[in-house]
Amino acid sequence: MWKQLKKHRSSSLASSTSGGESLSEEELAQILEQVEDKKKLIATMRTKPWPMARKLAGLREAQEFVEKYEGALGKGKGKRLYAYRMLMAKKWVKFKRDFDNFKTQCIPWEMKIKDIESHFGSSVASYFIFLRWMYGVNLVLFGLIFGLVIIPEVLMGMPYGSIPRKTVPRAEEEKAMDFSVLWDFEGYIKYSALFYGYYNNQRTIGWLRYRLPMAYFMVGVSVFGYSLMIVIRSMAGNTQGSTNDGESDNFTFSFKMFTSWDYLIGNSETADNKYASITISFKESIVDEQESNKEENVHLTRFLRVLANFLIICCLCGSGYLIYFVVKRSQEFSKMQNVSWYERNEVEIVMSLLGMFCPPLFETIAALENYHPRIGLKWQLGRIFALFLGNLYTFLLALMDDVHLKLSNEEKIKNITHWTLFHYYNSSGWNESVPRPPLHPADVPRGSCWETAVGIEFMRLTVSDMLVTCITILLGDFLRACFVRFMNYCWCWDLEAGFPSYAEFDISGNVLGLIFNQGMIWMGSFYAPGLVGINVLRLLTSMYFQCWAVMSSNVPHERVFKASRSNNFYMGLLLLVLFLSLLPVAYTVMSLPPSFDCGPFSGKNRMYDVIQETVENDFPTFLGKIFAFLANPGLIIPAILLMFLAIYYLNSVSKSLSRANAQLRKKIQALREVEKSHKSFKGRATARDSEDTAKRNSKNATQLTKEGTAHHPASPSQTLDQKAQGSRASSSAGRTVSPASQQPLASDQTLAKPSLRLVLGGQPLEGVLRDLPTDSWD
Repeated sequence: MWKQLKKHRSSSLASSTSGGESLSEEELAQILEQVEDKKKLIATMRTKPWPMARKLAGLREAQEFVEKYEGALGKGKGKRLYAYRMLMAKKWVKFKRDFDNFKTQCIPWEMKIKDIESHFGSSVASYFIFLRWMYGVNLVLFGLIFGLVIIPEVLMGMPYGSIPRKTVPRAEEEKAMDFSVLWDFEGYIKYSALFYGYYNNQRTIGWLRYRLPMAYFMVGVSVFGYSLMIVIRSMAGNTQGSTNDGESDNFTFSFKMFTSWDYLIGNSETADNKYASITISFKESIVDEQESNKEENVHLTRFLRVLANFLIICCLCGSGYLIYFVVKRSQEFSKMQNVSWYERNEVEIVMSLLGMFCPPLFETIAALENYHPRIGLKWQLGRIFALFLGNLYTFLLALMDDVHLKLSNEEKIKNITHWTLFHYYNSSGWNESVPRPPLHPADVPRGSCWETAVGIEFMRLTVSDMLVTCITILLGDFLRACFVRFMNYCWCWDLEAGFPSYAEFDISGNVLGLIFNQGMIWMGSFYAPGLVGINVLRLLTSMYFQCWAVMSSNVPHERVFKASRSNNFYMGLLLLVLFLSLLPVAYTVMSLPPSFDCGPFSGKNRMYDVIQETVENDFPTFLGKIFAFLANPGLIIPAILLMFLAIYYLNSVSKSLSRANAQLRKKIQALREVEKSHKSFKGRATARDSEDTAKRNSKNATQLTKEGTAHHPASPSQTLDQKAQGSRASSSAGRTVSPASQQPLASDQTLAKPSLRLVLGGQPLEGVLRDLPTDSWD
């Protein structure tokens, strides 16, 4: 056939003269039709209810047939073009498939997270997805700060040691490189580009005349603007993605049973992960179903929940008082000499210990409430959120007291600095003919630079939080798992099933720790530009360290639950922390005067004066008038009110659409129920009719058999005449049951009906006579 196809396409003359050696047009059309059928079979092979061996055999056969005959159906010059087009189409499909696989492989830690999800469920995997998202956000913020602030200052600014703000004081030079000093972010680290005080207040630097103070201010604003935009965008994306879950409660177990497996899996390890993932998803659905049908004692439950909330409020108040007391005592330690390491780091240690021990205490108290795991997680997150928020704002209030104290002494230090410089350059005893050398920057008295002090505190909190997290994982999870694993053989009771057992992954504590660490980064990045780079390294190490820890030391939760509805809750908490982080920064920018001898805003009354200075010196006059008009409170307040009205209107529209969607879903569900009930009723009625018909037919057949044995056969002519009468009588009996249909029939009828029953395969007698015409009885 292949030779005949080649001859047929080689020349049309040969095909017309040698019809026995070539294919006709009908045969080519038939082959083309078979090729299209094979293509459809390949496309729909996954939906066929066949065994896997038959699917694979049919797929290989169809692919071989298509590859063999698809390119051979062209004629003349069109054959090569057709073959080339089909080849390029296949190449393009393969390229898209490989590129999709490449994009999946390029997603950071995608396989690690899938592995964790298959063993621990979507709730634990949601934390690592959130951690990866936070790493991406911080990477963008680090690129913004590093590229627009740190690099221009290092390359084009004044070098280290040229001015006092970039020089270690003479009294600190001796211990400036000690590890204990560097660990506290003092010494050379304090006077580096990591902190606010290193940057100069020149309007322009370098040959590019780069406006560093303006860039510093705008980058600080952009950090909050970009973070706000990306958080709101993620929340909107999660909301849009969750709109397809409306029918998820219908036939949940049936869908999971028959549609969960991926038949494209060809790796045994991937198959094991998929098996574990399906098992976890069944557990999640079972928990949801049990919680929806659970009955409880309402009065006892309310009492226990009120008691749990009272105990947790007492813990929150105690932790806030403890932090305020410790911060006040640390301010006294800062005035003393030769303080110990613990006294220098008491605030960070106490805050880290509270963050370590309070969440497990909250979780123990929350066992009294008996909430659904998802609702319990949200309550736990809210309580830890209140704990961290109270601790953080207590720390900030105590820190603001220290800042105000330093600002009150700054005028005195400023006068001392001016008097020292004046005395140095105007003192007697120097040869007037020789110019006096400038005073060394290390010898110039300088202020406290409260912005750098605030940045150092945030640096210490971030590093101490990272160390406490690592120590908690090593001691609380890894060593505990090693003890349970190796001591279980020689212990008095089962350590794995009883106390202490393996640790579960603390979702709420880890999520809130990540959120509040990001809040500290947002607040501290304005005073310490290098803080974002430290956080990027922290998130990178946390991803690998916690992935290893959760797979080696933790076990899945006893009560697993879906986390698809918790993603927006995480984002909502992050948005609230972003807003609360903006308030202290906005207060310092708008209300507090900057330090007089450090930072890019030194010498100004307020930090935001750099905008007015840039507009007046670098923009045309009419643009300055426009900016002044836009900054008028009479325009800003109506704009804010209009924005709130627009938000209220859009929120109302969204709620009305949600209600309409819910009502429409209920109507569709009701129509489905009515349709199913109608079908079931119709099926039961049909079954009853068929049973009644079968009973009547068997009864009539028995009666006719008895009568047929009692009569003699009639003559052939009488038999043919009476068959028609029997036809009409039996058809009327098949439609309506009447007493006349059960009258004794003649002998010729008696012989005719059993013969038809035998010939037509034993069908009911009335159905046969009703369905067949009279002339086809013979």
